[in-house]
Formats: sequence, structure tokens, C-alpha cells
Amino acid sequence: MTSKPLPVLGFTCGLDTSLRLIAGKWKPLILYFLLLGPKRYGELKRAVRDVSDKVLIQHLKELEADGVLTRTDYKEVPPRVDYSLTPLGRSLAEALVPLCDWGTQNAAEVTGVFAERER
Repeated sequence: MTSKPLPVLGFTCGLDTSLRLIAGKWKPLILYFLLLGPKRYGELKRAVRDVSDKVLIQHLKELEADGVLTRTDYKEVPPRVDYSLTPLGRSLAEALVPLCDWGTQNAAEVTGVFAERER
């Protein structure tokens, strides 16, 4: 494990770098679903349940500005736009897969912990 400070842009470590890109409740889910392939806005909205239109649009714009995803407008009627990962975004999304696997493997225990906390 490397824990050297990164002199670039004031990042304290590699985790800080990663978390700044995926900061926000929905960004990791957006990346995860785009890892499965390009998606239109409606597909992302259905995949990332409970996200508001405003927040989804904001996160998509931020991820595009950060070079993590690309937005392709096909200039058609009706409008057709899709989102896909850049190479940087793909590598970031792939880094989230083990975290997803951990969540799947430990979902029952974590559910119990949350239920206990609620009491």
C-alpha cells in the first residue's frame, strides 16, 4: 500500500484523488452502470434509482468536465444522446468493481448493522 503524499493539486494520497472524482452519492453508481456500456439518459435514470433529474444532470456534467465520461449528441429528432466512459473513466469504474463485490458479499451483515443502529 502506498501512502505517500501527492504533490499534485494538493491531493493527500491516491484515495483523495479518486474520491474527489467520485464525490457525490450517485457518481459511483453512474460509473458502474456505464461500465456495462454506453447508456442514454433514460437508461441511466432507471438504473440509478431515486436520483432526481437535477442531480443526475449535474453529476453527468461534472463527470464530463472531469474527463471521466463523454456525451455524444447524435443531432437527431427526436433527440438522442448517450453517455460512455473515457479510458480514464473506465479505469476508475473498474476500480469500483471490487467494492461492489464486497458490498454484495457482505450485504446481509451490513443490513444487520444498519438495523441495529436504527434501534
